[in-house]
Amino acid sequence: MDNDDRGRGHVLSRREVVALLGAAGYTLLSGHRAGAQNVATSASPCVVRPEQTEGPYFVDELLHRTDLRTDPTDGSIKPGAPLDLTIQVSRLADERCQPLAGVHVDVWQCDHLGVYSDVQDPNFSSVGKKFLRGYQVTDDTGRAHFVTIYPGWYRGRTVHIHFKLRSPATQRPGFEFTSQLYFDDALTDRVLATAPYAERGSRSTRNSADGIYRRGGNQLMLAVQPKGEGYAGTFEVALQG
Repeated sequence: MDNDDRGRGHVLSRREVVALLGAAGYTLLSGHRAGAQNVATSASPCVVRPEQTEGPYFVDELLHRTDLRTDPTDGSIKPGAPLDLTIQVSRLADERCQPLAGVHVDVWQCDHLGVYSDVQDPNFSSVGKKFLRGYQVTDDTGRAHFVTIYPGWYRGRTVHIHFKLRSPATQRPGFEFTSQLYFDDALTDRVLATAPYAERGSRSTRNSADGIYRRGGNQLMLAVQPKGEGYAGTFEVALQG
């Protein structure tokens, strides 16, 4: 699904992103900048992260909500292991790490059967549905919080969640950064062996066999801990400026 470049809207190249961020007073923390990386990794939430493809299934639904499990078109709730996801966005300036408020954070993912909402695919049609999509705006602590489910799998990809960071709506020019979150294979195996995931059968692709994961996915792992009947995890990413 995500291996082609069919997107809804323009996906910025790294050069374009850096240019926009620079004009807005920020730059991406990049592994190509060794000095910035060394400072970032020693300053807690200021962490280097690689950009990855948006894929074909980003739909800008403008659903401002915390709980992504509900489909607002019919009130149904997607089943699966609950996942409390927090994305922490920070700014690195003068070698100090500070929370970055007002950032628009989009999250989208497939359900336990590998289906995305509101798309037409050769294997399914979910046009008009709006499950497992939404956005939050980072608060004064730089955090955006979502309640979702542990994602399922589909052929050709390992288990993952997409996310996008965008500048505050009033900021001109703005910036955009898109990437993906991944999970430990052993944990994924345990989750997929339980209901409702087990009905899908054994997954076809693990982390090491995923071509997108191999382009920096080890830096995009979401460390999760058990929470109730599900899991919780915080992912930290920073901009420099």
